Amino acid sequence: MARSKTLRAPSTASLPNNLRIPSTTPSLTKSLGKHSRQALLDLALTWLDDRNITSFPPYLQSNARNDTNDEETLPYPAAETVEDVRQAYTDLQDRKGGKREVLERILEGDWRHGITLRQLAMADLRYMDDHPSSLRWTALELSRIDARQKKPVDGHLPDWSACIPRTQAATFVRALQQEISPLVKAHFHLSRSTTLPLTFLRIFILDSPYQAPRQSPQIFADSSRVIYVAFPDSCPFIYTSLSTSTGSKPAPSTSSVATDPRSLQRLVRDAVPKALSRPHERYTLKATALAAKNLPTLLALRGPGRTTAANGAFSIFADAAIEGSPLDPRPSNTVSAEEYMSGGVNGLSMEDKENLDQPNGVSNTLKRHTASGDGAGDGQDGPLLSPTSKKRRLVTHSRFGTAGGSQAPAPLDRLDIRLLDVPSTTNTADPTTTATASATQPTISLTFTGSDVIGGIRTLAELGVIDPERMPSWMTGEEGVSMAVVRGGKRLKSSV
Repeated sequence: MARSKTLRAPSTASLPNNLRIPSTTPSLTKSLGKHSRQALLDLALTWLDDRNITSFPPYLQSNARNDTNDEETLPYPAAETVEDVRQAYTDLQDRKGGKREVLERILEGDWRHGITLRQLAMADLRYMDDHPSSLRWTALELSRIDARQKKPVDGHLPDWSACIPRTQAATFVRALQQEISPLVKAHFHLSRSTTLPLTFLRIFILDSPYQAPRQSPQIFADSSRVIYVAFPDSCPFIYTSLSTSTGSKPAPSTSSVATDPRSLQRLVRDAVPKALSRPHERYTLKATALAAKNLPTLLALRGPGRTTAANGAFSIFADAAIEGSPLDPRPSNTVSAEEYMSGGVNGLSMEDKENLDQPNGVSNTLKRHTASGDGAGDGQDGPLLSPTSKKRRLVTHSRFGTAGGSQAPAPLDRLDIRLLDVPSTTNTADPTTTATASATQPTISLTFTGSDVIGGIRTLAELGVIDPERMPSWMTGEEGVSMAVVRGGKRLKSSV
């Protein structure tokens, strides 16, 4: 009698947590191999915890009795009990060694029957905690759609940015799964960050598992199919990031949705606000022109704190580097600027700053401080600065504030600028032609990269390469953006 073919009924359910990836999968070895030895030991002990042991049971001798493999020839014979497995990893933790022996024991010994999707998700999120700059994150703002339809109250529209949607994690994941299930299969994993006030959602996207031929196990450890969404606490912003492949080529697929990174990101971005929406309370995502590899930077600029309200020149007040505030009604002589000055301008008072704008003010100020021996004329025990350099540095401080300094809380690693103005060598250019051409595509694209881009621009301003008085606010860190589309010298507020 011929054996009947297996029927596979379509389902909109998400991929189960206990779906196992064969331990011999090369991409799985690469994914776990990027961890440190201590991180692998911590993961193994977490999987062996009493709360997780039923979800991630190790390979024991009770399983070996039903296996045809010869245990005596294997490098790691099966242990008798779970406590023996725990003791093995505790012993590895107490002595020195390489991470290869830990990785081999996990894949060839205690979890030789495979690593589940949830275990792999836990390993990826552990790597993010250990390497907070491993991914590039984009900040998006949750905005109420019906805010545009509301009528002004006393001439003002209600502030919907403070209306943060409230939902249970399980309810949100279920709603998100329903939004994307008609297109792709997915695995969801929620986890709380151990170092930052964030909740991470890891989404693994897979083509429909009901296609023929069946998916290769290699695809389940393909990092190019993983999307991360971070939810900061009490904040109308979310951060999204698309993982990149760690050296392995994406598995071939017939679906462009599951292999194109931009389509993946767009799919999830469109589904997240819909999953958070409720009847008569609809949300959408708005671009904030901010992307960074440093999650603390996003929390500082688009987090539960001041966001873009006190950056750049205003950071001296938010960081308590100067007494008072820009709206202080008291006389200006009661506000001291001595504490916020750094470098070569330490010790300058409000009186000194006013004198710098007067004739011979710079010379008189320097002479007075030098004669009194208070060190205002030297820069970090360096040579005496010229009056021009002193005034330029003071102007730089007034434009940048504490942004870009040595204690900058939010360094940007990249700044992308797109200029839409068409360069013209004559003064008789047709303005209609210029406006039409500039609306199509940028004529000049500039990209600044480094560990602290705003700090680099600040240094150029202090050296006189850039005129700080003519710099736009988005180059001084005041607007807290990493992307700018500029036309006519002004940054466009539209989506980037």
